Amino acid sequence: MTKFRSIFWHRRDLRVEDNIGLFEASKNSKNLIGVYILDPNLLDPNRNTSEAKNWFLGESLLELQRNWERRGSSLLILNGDPSKLISKLAELINADCIYWNKNFEPYEIYRDKKITELLSNAKRKVYTFLDQLLVSPDDLRTNNNEPYKVYGPFYRKWIDIINKTNLLDNSLIQISSTPTKITGLDKREVSSIKNSDLNYCIIRKSNSIYDLLSSNRFKYTNLCPCKPGESESIKQLNFFIHSGSINSYNQARDIPSLESTSNLSAALSLGTISCRAVWNGAQISKNIIIDEDQENSINTWIKELAWREFYQNALINFPELEKGPYREKWLNFPWQNKPDWFKAWKNGLTGIPIIDAAMRQLNRSGWMHNRCRMIVASFLVKDLLIDWRWGELFFMKRLVDGDLASNNGGWQWSASSGMDPKPMRIFNPFRQASKFDENGNYIRKWIPELSHISTPNLLSGEIISPERNGYPKPIINHKNQTLIFKELYSNI
Repeated sequence: MTKFRSIFWHRRDLRVEDNIGLFEASKNSKNLIGVYILDPNLLDPNRNTSEAKNWFLGESLLELQRNWERRGSSLLILNGDPSKLISKLAELINADCIYWNKNFEPYEIYRDKKITELLSNAKRKVYTFLDQLLVSPDDLRTNNNEPYKVYGPFYRKWIDIINKTNLLDNSLIQISSTPTKITGLDKREVSSIKNSDLNYCIIRKSNSIYDLLSSNRFKYTNLCPCKPGESESIKQLNFFIHSGSINSYNQARDIPSLESTSNLSAALSLGTISCRAVWNGAQISKNIIIDEDQENSINTWIKELAWREFYQNALINFPELEKGPYREKWLNFPWQNKPDWFKAWKNGLTGIPIIDAAMRQLNRSGWMHNRCRMIVASFLVKDLLIDWRWGELFFMKRLVDGDLASNNGGWQWSASSGMDPKPMRIFNPFRQASKFDENGNYIRKWIPELSHISTPNLLSGEIISPERNGYPKPIINHKNQTLIFKELYSNI
């Protein structure tokens, strides 16, 4: 077959191994060059990303550039509007084909459709692949050909498709490695790119990446459990499997003081590791288990992968979720939205120790344990009576693993405004602390001024003034506030 000159556009797949689109591009191309575009629409720290996530992105791109160079080609870093830059680059090097892996956020779908039209009008071929999810959203439909709105039936269909595919076609979980060598452009072509107006540099001289990293104010990289780059993601997955953490996941996953989760959320969000690699990791673990409890733990972790795909599918089928609640009655909820209460919540100064510990972990490390995410979200909505969208946006401005689908899905679940058939949930923060931080280790780590407080008082929040060391008194009474919330909810 004829070999073409091609471009591979990296997006949420910052790796060279087990990358379906890159594998196909390298297999079918005479010359292949990579590109990543720092899209201002996705890099706004006031709207849809965080300094922690930009740190993770920048460091991952530096490693990705080195990996492209080792394979004989280049990864270009462009800064600007992808619809203009992809077309310009294709024209400049006379690329026949442009490859990328599909993304599913509303803006990304709109952007990719626009770019595909521009490239097609210029007589260039566009090839796209499913790499971000284990199962195609097109296959996840009910018997009535409707999208799933409840996780349980979705999971059963999802796992059934995977199991049947594995029996019939092992390619679903087979790792597709790129060839050792990628043939890049010749020196003359590289020189023409350097002299063009695309405003970037090649390999380690990339001003765009260094500008991204140097302008970033995220300082606590040592506290962030998510480590950037393809090689670190593989290490974290291997540690989670071979240390046995995955085998005790059921028992330990809700204890925020333990190192009991995979810490791969940011890696999956930006694609420094593939969803197939983590699925394979779970299957490897199943081959070496010794009892039913360990198998249950592995299955629980697999269900977390399904939750990720459930929220992705929800956003694909109901893009209006990006703007508001799934349940329309929540549009009429009379939020109180007190700015001083929201400020106290953001800064970890509510006077409720488990809430403040979690928010301080977020503000310093760029990450928060999932159990704590549910606790603080419930508190913001059902104790402080503040619109869940305020919390959703704040999380996106802080989280290293901020992902529109998962973050929106999690907040709507906590607010009871989303796709959840179960009755109203209200988390009591004191009971949650007693159950999941029974020794107070998590609270003491993130609120050191309370380290001297006895465990019962620390968990209950009943701390006398002389022992507070400047720590604030509770801004609300949990019981009173939830009674108000229930009354307001009954009226809608």
